[in-house]
Amino acid sequence: MNQKLSVVIPAYNEEKTIQTVLKAVASVQLIGGFEKEIIVVNDCSRDGTEAQILAFKANNPQVELAYFKHEVNQGKGAALHTGIRRATGTYLVIQDADLEYDPQEFNILLQPIVDGHADVVFGSRFMGGKAHRILFFWHSIGNKILTFGSNMFSNLNLTDMETCYKLFRADMIQGLELKEKRFGFEPEVTAKISRIPNIRIYEVGVSYYGRTYAEGKKINWKDGFRAIYCILRYGLFK
Repeated sequence: MNQKLSVVIPAYNEEKTIQTVLKAVASVQLIGGFEKEIIVVNDCSRDGTEAQILAFKANNPQVELAYFKHEVNQGKGAALHTGIRRATGTYLVIQDADLEYDPQEFNILLQPIVDGHADVVFGSRFMGGKAHRILFFWHSIGNKILTFGSNMFSNLNLTDMETCYKLFRADMIQGLELKEKRFGFEPEVTAKISRIPNIRIYEVGVSYYGRTYAEGKKINWKDGFRAIYCILRYGLFK
């Protein structure tokens, strides 16, 4: 029996990029005999995101795509909670609805799984020889500080805790009680997944095609402070 990878895509006001991302995800040929399902969660977008998703679904009936919509905007974490609950795959990966990460690199994340080494794989923007766009010095410093703080409590040696690309064994992440509804999802899930007994966590280098705020980037300094709070909350109080 083939294994399945669930690709969870949270989307909020991404009408310009969502179809391109869906086409890219649908076109990926996965290694190891993995099948694929796409789960899109529209977090109450105010633009034409829904129309773009439904048009893609109608025009590509061969693609296994499940669509869910929040009637009230709740945040990226909340959209991920919905997608994680609905996933039917044996493994699950998170894909943003913008163009910052390349779905063709799912196979880089899958390789340690296929080789039988890993249960969870993080895709790092800061290791390996993959291309990454040069942007935002203070964001990069902030990412390093947050990753360092997260590592202190989780006893991991990650280089990029805040990465979007995280691939999980589905039963493991579905067994967590996740609470953070915005960008606090990243430190929370890292803290909680690290406590699973005998879990095998790997990290691989991935490309990064970052966006400017003018191009639609949404995370801001307030989310950075929330991430610090989450590192302390989920790191100190288990």
